[in-house]
Amino acid sequence: MSYVTDIPAAPSQTAIDHFSQRLSLETDCADVSASLRNGDQDFVLLHVVGSADMFASRHIPGATHLRHVDMTRERMAQWPHDTLFVVYCAGPHCNGADRAALNLARLGRPVKIMIGGITGWEDEGFEFASSQAA
Repeated sequence: MSYVTDIPAAPSQTAIDHFSQRLSLETDCADVSASLRNGDQDFVLLHVVGSADMFASRHIPGATHLRHVDMTRERMAQWPHDTLFVVYCAGPHCNGADRAALNLARLGRPVKIMIGGITGWEDEGFEFASSQAA
């Protein structure tokens, strides 16, 4: 018996429940990119870490810079209450997206994390935006 089969696979319903739960909390760079490319952006993409200068130098196109520490009920009131937020940070080594997602959930806002963050976006070969003068 291998390490793979040492513990049997879960029953189908357990797997359905698990992966549905996971996908209700996460999205990935490819899905975000496809939504942006196809014009079906039905969410607000938030870049949740770093300074304004870091955001200006490189961010995902269509993202808004809003650090997780600045997410307050008052600040979030600019969006309708049922707005889905997709948050991302620097990458797997950063927990800023988790902190942002927790803040938003505590405010009663729908939220998903874009797994991979900037590192994942770069690994996929997707373009970045910059708001700095050339």
